[in-house]
Amino acid sequence: MIVEPKFRGFICTTSHPTGCKKNVENQIEYVKENGKIEGAKRVLVLGASTGYGLASAIVASEACDAEVLGVSFEREAKGKRTASAGWYNIESLKKFAEGEGKKFISVNGDAFSNEVKSEVIDLIKENMGKVDLVIYSLAAPKRKDPVSGEVYSSCLKTVGAPFTSKTLDFHTGEIQDITINPATEEEIEGTRKVMGGEDWMLWIEALKEANVLEKGVKTIAYSYIGPEVTYPIYREGTIGRAKNDLEKTAGEITKVLKSLDGEGYISVNKALVTQASSAIPIVSLYISILYKVMKEKGTHEGCIEQIYRMFKELYEGKLNLDSENRIRIDDLEMAEDVQKAIEEIWPQITSENVFELSDAEDIKKEFFKLFGFGLEGVDYSKDVDITTV
Repeated sequence: MIVEPKFRGFICTTSHPTGCKKNVENQIEYVKENGKIEGAKRVLVLGASTGYGLASAIVASEACDAEVLGVSFEREAKGKRTASAGWYNIESLKKFAEGEGKKFISVNGDAFSNEVKSEVIDLIKENMGKVDLVIYSLAAPKRKDPVSGEVYSSCLKTVGAPFTSKTLDFHTGEIQDITINPATEEEIEGTRKVMGGEDWMLWIEALKEANVLEKGVKTIAYSYIGPEVTYPIYREGTIGRAKNDLEKTAGEITKVLKSLDGEGYISVNKALVTQASSAIPIVSLYISILYKVMKEKGTHEGCIEQIYRMFKELYEGKLNLDSENRIRIDDLEMAEDVQKAIEEIWPQITSENVFELSDAEDIKKEFFKLFGFGLEGVDYSKDVDITTV
């Protein structure tokens, strides 16, 4: 069938298999051009199908020549309904890796569940022995507590007071005022349960108990801080509370891994166009200005550039750590000259000048690419088999 983009709000409900494959291929090409990294050899990536998790799986496989086990929860094609972009991404990466004679195992299931943890541990024992790197990059709207069975939901709200600011609808290019209401205590706790460090710790404890962690193992979870203009909705909001919990967990994990000389790290990454960030009010406008400023300065990076740089710094002993022991690969975003330029543009931006003062047009293209649309070298008028890549 011929596949075209269809939308429901900020969600694209269709994905293009050939386009997703091309997207993965482009990231692999970047890694090949930049060379090998002497690093991890057996890697578990939790949340391996999109964004930073996908980039981590690609860098591990292609730069480190590592054996990779990727866990994701994606939708296969059914009838005339395409698979999710993540499903096509992971299938593409698996094909590329296997074509090069590399081991790439994928598990499609709920990483929050005990069943998937057990399945992954069995697969590590059978196929890899032990892992020396665990990447934690899960993003989900809900999580079922494996002990109580209670289902928790995350939400995107402020804490304490409502917040009004500008946001961008990149589909239309309109700048609108938006007010975000404060969360209840229950919503704050629900977001922490879904997006905080609890499940990361459960994974590390389960892997350690099963004796599938290598001596000197490292584990990394991804976070974001950003500038003050985004604080009320992000860092000081419900998501920020969850990220604080995630960051606190890194230190606790280092203690758990002490007997293995292991370490738990948080990597604070750059703001990027992802399926998650596109839905965050205010942040979408900030990203569109950020992209323009960083491209003009020649410092812009996407997921693959960020993660390749992080792996290189991690394994070449040149980590840029802050006072709280967090890896900072958001350093180019948070550079004083970049943030000063954004601060100058922010109050001036309107629907009339948004395409001139920001990268709104490219942001839209980047968003489409997440779902396999708008990539060079793909014939979108062609019939495609939506059940495979």
